[in-house]
Amino acid sequence: MNTENFSIRHIGISKEDAAEMLQTIGAASLDQLIDQTIPKDIRLKSALNLPKGISEHHFLQHITELAQKNKIFKSYIGLGYHEALTPSVIKRNIFENPGWYTAYTPYQAEIAQGRLEALLNYQTVVIELTGMEIANASLLDEGTAAAEAMAMVFDLRSREQKKNNANKFFVSETVLPQTLSVLQTRANPFGIELVVGNHETITLDDTYFGAIVQYPATNNGEVFNYADFVNKAHDLGIKVVVAADLLSLVLLEAPAKFGADVVVGTSQRFGIPLGYGGPHAGYFATREEYKRSIPGRIIGITIDADGNPALRMALQTREQHIKRDKATSNICTAQVLLAVMAGMYAVYHGPKGLQFIAERIHQTAVTLKNSLEKLGVTVTTKTFFDTISIKADAQKVKAIAEKHEINFFYPNQDTVLISVNEATGVAELNQIITVFAEVVGKSVEEVTTLDTANAIPSDLVRTSEFLTAPVFNSYHSETDMMRYIKKLERKDLALNHSMISLGSCTMKLNAATEMLPLSMGQWANIHPFVPKNQALGYQEMLTELEKSLSIITGFEATSLQPNSGANGEYAGLMVIRQYHISNGQGHRNICLIPSSAHGTNPASAVMAGMEVVVTKTDAHGNIDVADLKEKAEKHKDNLAAVMITYPSTHGVFESSIVEIVNIIHENGGQVYLDGANMNAQVGLTNPGTIGADVCHLNLHKTFAIPHGGGGPGVGPICVAKHLAPFLPTNPIVSTGGNEAITAVSSAPYGSAYVCLISYAYIKMLGAEGLANATRYAILNANYLKENLKNYYEILYTGEQGRAAHEMILDCRPFKQNGIEATDIAKRLMDYGFHAPTVSFPVAGTLMVEPTESESKNELDRFISAMISIRREIEEATPTDEANVLKNAPHTLSMITADTWNLPYSRQKAAFPLEYIAENKFWPTVRRVNEAHGDRHLICSCAPIEAYM
Repeated sequence: MNTENFSIRHIGISKEDAAEMLQTIGAASLDQLIDQTIPKDIRLKSALNLPKGISEHHFLQHITELAQKNKIFKSYIGLGYHEALTPSVIKRNIFENPGWYTAYTPYQAEIAQGRLEALLNYQTVVIELTGMEIANASLLDEGTAAAEAMAMVFDLRSREQKKNNANKFFVSETVLPQTLSVLQTRANPFGIELVVGNHETITLDDTYFGAIVQYPATNNGEVFNYADFVNKAHDLGIKVVVAADLLSLVLLEAPAKFGADVVVGTSQRFGIPLGYGGPHAGYFATREEYKRSIPGRIIGITIDADGNPALRMALQTREQHIKRDKATSNICTAQVLLAVMAGMYAVYHGPKGLQFIAERIHQTAVTLKNSLEKLGVTVTTKTFFDTISIKADAQKVKAIAEKHEINFFYPNQDTVLISVNEATGVAELNQIITVFAEVVGKSVEEVTTLDTANAIPSDLVRTSEFLTAPVFNSYHSETDMMRYIKKLERKDLALNHSMISLGSCTMKLNAATEMLPLSMGQWANIHPFVPKNQALGYQEMLTELEKSLSIITGFEATSLQPNSGANGEYAGLMVIRQYHISNGQGHRNICLIPSSAHGTNPASAVMAGMEVVVTKTDAHGNIDVADLKEKAEKHKDNLAAVMITYPSTHGVFESSIVEIVNIIHENGGQVYLDGANMNAQVGLTNPGTIGADVCHLNLHKTFAIPHGGGGPGVGPICVAKHLAPFLPTNPIVSTGGNEAITAVSSAPYGSAYVCLISYAYIKMLGAEGLANATRYAILNANYLKENLKNYYEILYTGEQGRAAHEMILDCRPFKQNGIEATDIAKRLMDYGFHAPTVSFPVAGTLMVEPTESESKNELDRFISAMISIRREIEEATPTDEANVLKNAPHTLSMITADTWNLPYSRQKAAFPLEYIAENKFWPTVRRVNEAHGDRHLICSCAPIEAYM
């Protein structure tokens, strides 16, 4: 065995096992299987033009050398990004722990109670610091959260039957520049007119539906009392969004107190590394009356089958999957791992610890202002939290500051902005003062203690309590915190326990070597807006990753800015939209979408200003080519695009794909290929060869970034040459093409930090390893199919009877026994497995995807479990509610109770197969009551004791 070959560590199947599996499925070789699966006319003619894979040892040497090209200056740039200190107990036990970072989105609540509790903590932090009534469990970043708020407020016009014709949205000139750019992108397709100005002088009227202000202000750090502005806006029926620094709200009065309708921002300051811009959890809080309009996920308290408290995703239908083209948001991925860390930061420090941190930051800023004024430097900011504006020669200051390895922000030639942070101690403060002493040619008076004066207006000093629940006041020693984190971890089933066979979600190995660079300070501690020459390691890594992804997809160029798959869909469609506009074809607004498409597809199209026309699928689950052709020709004068998932969500490589592409092009449209199923393409075919124009990739699926319990995600877009000029830019660090659209997320390169993982994945696998990963993903899926087909009907297969990388098991026939797909999903927990994807894309089915990382032993365990469950189904009757499936999952407290009144044994309930006893996973609650949770929506942990 070649121990330097990373491929044998990533791919779970040995050569010996592969031979046995091929015999089972009736294929003479792996190559024959691939020939029977992927149509010949779209196969690559040669291997990917990528270097040979390198060993894990050599990769770690390489990434360490690359890290040394990054210069770690002290950055006081601010603009929504601040150095934060991650408590080691959180870094080691969550951030570096596969028990947390390999978990999936908590749709199966019974085996996700730990993560759900951590997210409830996060929601509580947001609710109590903002003073609002309800919050979601995170969005992608501050800019996109602000855009979601604008969209929600815009949609509420018609829902409330008010201001139906109002189309203006006021944006304070103090808003973060990247937020403004994201707002511009989002506003354009909806016909929203952004009016940028001064909140104190703007004259609002009935043509406005909403407004956004920054608290504290970005342009000078000033803390404004927005009460008068909000009152005037409300008198005109205008809703006000406040973008607030979450840590400042420890000292500043909550935005709810002066009437905010929505509060958005980022929780990055709560212990999350800068990471050159992300990932960081955006937050979104609003009034309870808007709970049906709030984007994203909400964690709520309900009860289980025994009436005990249980957590789950409330309102978890994710509106885009229900409303599709009527949706107002396409949000799918959250930033769960980062939200968990931010919530734990608040748990560990508690309200008193947060008060200490916020006060020390504020006192540091006050001391800095006083010291600079003693030097004769003009500070123009009067009231502030952590940021001061200085009148000075920006170029002169910049030259001296960079000599001292310090970064400030320079909005114009005579202004310097300085934002201090949690890591700014007395020594760092003196370094800043030294820079300005050198600028003005005076000697330094060294600071030894911080001034205790307060620069916050008296009417905005926080008086309301926050974080009073026991969870925020109990775990302040490291021992207690470590055990609390472990207690929650034990409640969650992640990839470190067993296979997660979710169709379309590609839960593959997230190798330790891929993750290790994230613990290196030279990757963690870089502000996204530093000069590029301070981030040469990042620039080299990101550039090479973009080139690799372009080669893999067969396209010309890549943008890494979209920080989720759904954001990638949106970005791709916005690039197509801009291409048509540049050709004088801006009227093209029809997007064809097959009825089998992901729910985010139609939602993304609507967000990009397109009108969705649904095309049919045939009896075999394939796109109905005749119907698509008819609709393409009908709309040829206005056809903008088609959105296709390939291979299809049904797990089939449709042989008509090239014909479909040609039909769209002949009628003036562009082809968007959804990259959700790219794990069945890499190295064997690609969107460029198929003839598409743009695709998005889910780096958190195909390219090994862990799901993190529902995020972080990265959704870059790869485009053909004619679309490359329109790739998105950023207002501070230029990215994208020469005719770039405005930003789709806050940071120039999106979640650059976790791109290191995909870079490592590609670097270590190389061309051959990447192609083999695809081959084995297809092998594993067909092995499952062959072993399960006599027990479960496989709903769709390719023309030669093969599945792609996933398949759909039809559970609808079991209704005659009174059993639903959900019952099978819950029973799998007793067997130690997370359920496959339930009822998507076909209601009453399970979509299974094993990935290439799983061993034959693990596949066989899953097969045994599914066959055993099939026998249990046969024992069930339509009127029998006491059968083993209906009662699943079975908890430890249930099995060990003094009484047992069920008609089957405890052994059958908890240990139906021998292997389970070796490594039993216990769900901590019985089946959750979804309806009860919707009727009694409780979304913060403050009242949990009373509720219990």
